[in-house]
Amino acid sequence: MEANNHRTIPSLFDWAGGMPVFVKLFDQFYDRVLADDILEPVFKHMSAQHREHVAHFVAEVFGGPKLYSEAEGSHFSMVQKHVAKHLTQQHRKRWIELLLETADSLQLPDDPEFRSAFMAYLEWGTRIAVLNSNLEDLDMDTNAPMPKWDWGVPGGPYIG
Repeated sequence: MEANNHRTIPSLFDWAGGMPVFVKLFDQFYDRVLADDILEPVFKHMSAQHREHVAHFVAEVFGGPKLYSEAEGSHFSMVQKHVAKHLTQQHRKRWIELLLETADSLQLPDDPEFRSAFMAYLEWGTRIAVLNSNLEDLDMDTNAPMPKWDWGVPGGPYIG
C-alpha cells in the first residue's frame, strides 16, 4: 500500500470499517468464545463491558479513537488483566482461530496487506498475553504507551 501525492494511507481501523465493525466483531467473537469448550472456562466470568473494552482497545491500537485509553484503561491495565490467568498455547491458538472465523463471517477486508497486519497483531498480542498470564506479578511501567499497529514496514510493524 503506497501513498501518492493525492492520497493518504488509511489506518487499519478505517480500512476495517471503523468502530461499528470492531464492536460487532468482538460482540460476535465472544458469543463464539462462550460456546467453545476450550475458551468458555477462561471467559465465563467476564464483565458485561468486556466485549466493548476489547473492541475499543483493538480499535485504538489499529488507529481508531482513544476511547480505551481516555476512559477505560491503559496498556498496563490491559496487560495486568492477564496476570496469573495461566493461559496456554492451546488457549492462544483457539482465540486466534475463533477471531479469524468471526472476521471472515463479518467479511472484514480480506486483502493480503490488511490480513497480514491483522494477523501480526493477533500473534504479537496473544503471545504477550500468554507470557504475562503465567506471571504472578507484573513488572511493567504503569505509564507504558498504548501499542500502535500499522500496515508495517520492512523490519516489522510500527509499535510505539
